[in-house]
Amino acid sequence: MTENNSLFDYHFDCKPDYAFLTVNIPAGETLKVEASSMATMDTTIKMKTKMRGGFSRFLTGESLFINEFTAQQGPGEIQIAPGCPGDMEHVFLENETIFLQNSAYVASTMDVNIETKWQGLMKGFFSKEGLFLIRCSGHGDLWFNTYGGLIQIDVDGSYVVDNGHIVAFTDGLDYNVEFIGGMKSLFLSGEGLVCRFEGKGKVWIQTRQVAPFTWWLQPFRPVKSSD
Repeated sequence: MTENNSLFDYHFDCKPDYAFLTVNIPAGETLKVEASSMATMDTTIKMKTKMRGGFSRFLTGESLFINEFTAQQGPGEIQIAPGCPGDMEHVFLENETIFLQNSAYVASTMDVNIETKWQGLMKGFFSKEGLFLIRCSGHGDLWFNTYGGLIQIDVDGSYVVDNGHIVAFTDGLDYNVEFIGGMKSLFLSGEGLVCRFEGKGKVWIQTRQVAPFTWWLQPFRPVKSSD
């Protein structure tokens, strides 16, 4: 797994706060993109929508569809803007597997398989990221995004991450959801549930979580008068 190789030429703008992706699609080639993420594209590019993930994607609350953009009349450029404000990363899969939290997928080349992975009721219920992960495997380019900044961590042994900060991890790592403290910590401290990774691989974490941000905003919401 590398970050330098790529099948398609690409570049990022506006990193790390509002990362914006530009990909040059060669003539006759296709790029898969998360629904509603296309910002601009050349007129040589044509779009087709396909369902992915089936009923399991419906349960996650994420889009059921993925858009395929094909450069049919010569090479073309597409620009992609994920819905979440934050950073974006590229990895090149060489017959490898990476797991993404269910809102992190942005785009990939055609030989990267995008599937959903059932976490199980216990892991899924407590993980803060839903019952399913996105399993990306095969050979080619993969782009994913975060809420906030992005940090890559090399794990060799054991490592603990708060569940809401996990963006992605490689297939060589096993994980279990655990309590970091007792029930009092879970309900009163704002901490409590963590993911313990075991093995050797990489974990990508985001520097912010959506839920604490919404809690921070709560006192600033306008209150409707009862008069």
